[in-house]
Amino acid sequence: MTRAGFVAVAGKPNAGKSTLLNRMVGQKLAITSPKPQSTRDRIVGIRTADGVQMVLLDTPGLLEPEYALHRAMRATALAALRDADVIIHVADATAGPPAPFAAIAPLDLPPRAPVVTWLNKADQLNPGQRQALADALPGAILGSALHGEGIDALAARVGALLPEHPYFYDPADVSTQQVRFFAAELVRETALEQLEEEVPYSVACVIEEFRESTDPVYIRAVIHVERESQKRILIGGGGARIRGIGKAARAKIEELLGARVYLDLWVKVLANWRRDPAALTRLGYRLAEDHDA
Repeated sequence: MTRAGFVAVAGKPNAGKSTLLNRMVGQKLAITSPKPQSTRDRIVGIRTADGVQMVLLDTPGLLEPEYALHRAMRATALAALRDADVIIHVADATAGPPAPFAAIAPLDLPPRAPVVTWLNKADQLNPGQRQALADALPGAILGSALHGEGIDALAARVGALLPEHPYFYDPADVSTQQVRFFAAELVRETALEQLEEEVPYSVACVIEEFRESTDPVYIRAVIHVERESQKRILIGGGGARIRGIGKAARAKIEELLGARVYLDLWVKVLANWRRDPAALTRLGYRLAEDHDA
């Protein structure tokens, strides 16, 4: 009998959740960035190996919401925790022993699913620090999502906790989300890489047209920012910055698709979108009330 179930990958911002999902799936799906809060929506990755299918849900970092976008992000993370058969609590090993997961979230009630603690970035510790951390948290798994250390042990632990069940998806599938979703995420990742200060957090990307039947594949993408000053920064002198973002993003999308791409990239102002529920809905974010419905 096979095992199959839903696995929420959760923890504080910038702990390495997206890197872990990509490593477990064996393909880049979730964008990664040293800037915290880069994951805004639930990313679905599918790992099928050794008679076990894990439907991995990479969630936004658990944080106290300051405005509407944060509330949408937290609602997404909490919905994934409610759906999960197993929760992987990702913590930064270099920060020392983490607090219990229910305290970090924080959650009104303890999660119903078993929690496996993954201490990421353990490759940055010396032997003494690793031993002290292992002694403090004997049930945790130390490893490195970036380098693959400990992944087999983590997969075995999680797989053993999943219920006996037929596979939910074809074993060849790696995600349930459309390619256009990942194309938008790769554009946003590139903007995160190339922009400084507060501008990256004001960036959202929407794919308005995606024609796979053409050669090259035609994609029209719109980057939304909140102010005209941010638009000027994003475009750059003589359009240099937006051309650089477009060139780098196109290369990533071509690698994802395995095909040539024409990326038609635009920048528009959607005033104060991070705090405007109507604008968030327009951009595809699900608000807390949507999750509760």
